[in-house]
Amino acid sequence: MLLLPHLPKQLPAEECGRLFHGRGHCFPGLEGITLDWLPPSLLLTQFRPLEDEQRQQLQQQVEQWWQQVADLPLSLVWQNRSVSPAQTEAYGVEPPAPHWAQESGLWFELNLLRGQNHGLFLDMLNGRKWVKQQAQGKKVLNLFSYTCGFSVYACAGGAKEVVNLDMSKPALAQGKRNHSRNGFDKGVRYLGHDLFKTFGKLKRLGPFDLVVVDPPSFQQGSFIATKDYPRLLRRLAEMLAVDGEALLCLNAPELSRAHLQSQVAEFAPELELVEQLSNPDTFPEADPDKGLKVLRYRLAQ
Repeated sequence: MLLLPHLPKQLPAEECGRLFHGRGHCFPGLEGITLDWLPPSLLLTQFRPLEDEQRQQLQQQVEQWWQQVADLPLSLVWQNRSVSPAQTEAYGVEPPAPHWAQESGLWFELNLLRGQNHGLFLDMLNGRKWVKQQAQGKKVLNLFSYTCGFSVYACAGGAKEVVNLDMSKPALAQGKRNHSRNGFDKGVRYLGHDLFKTFGKLKRLGPFDLVVVDPPSFQQGSFIATKDYPRLLRRLAEMLAVDGEALLCLNAPELSRAHLQSQVAEFAPELELVEQLSNPDTFPEADPDKGLKVLRYRLAQ
């Protein structure tokens, strides 16, 4: 398993980013491996079973690369997601606690040793940047907000008001800390509710100039894309202001862009497709339909 030739020749800037994306099937034999830089730590994620010898080879290659590009002690977190629950181990120096890292000059709290998700989905960078560019003076609704990354970017872009909704109150609490660290304490609301029981409240809080929909693709008790996206789409238009826009996201390899577009056409015909946002260059995909899909829609006149 030759990972070393695919790693960058120098350590990237002091900002979060993906260093290697094997899951896009562009690197034969390494389809189950990703490596992220979350300063000051590396996160290697394993999505397929590995023999002990393969794991040792990968670890040695990461250590060799680190010696070439960095003058710091190695802090490597290895997350094995080929088992359930995922297993996480730290090699060398453990990540700091609390662990704050930057993306686009904004600070986010991370936790690499707890659970599968560390606090920031790196493949959504372009979506967050787009929200920042569009947010000036707007009311923004951030659905399935997790730790509120979209909201932080919206505030950085001058949003007038942001409403974050997520069923996980710990995630929202982390999101609130993200806002506070960046100095965005005003004009932000956090709702720890089930979306499908909250449409009435959201309609009263609206209408919104921009709605971000970034749900889990399959999370029992929260959202199952094939079943619940239509339920959401039926109510989406009533939450949007005149000329309002929605950013619809889908991260399910088995569901294509055409699938999401057909659902919008059937259940939210008031919306018209504007564009598909590209994913970061560090997330190459042999079949783009299997990667993250981020579609921009506008409420038709």
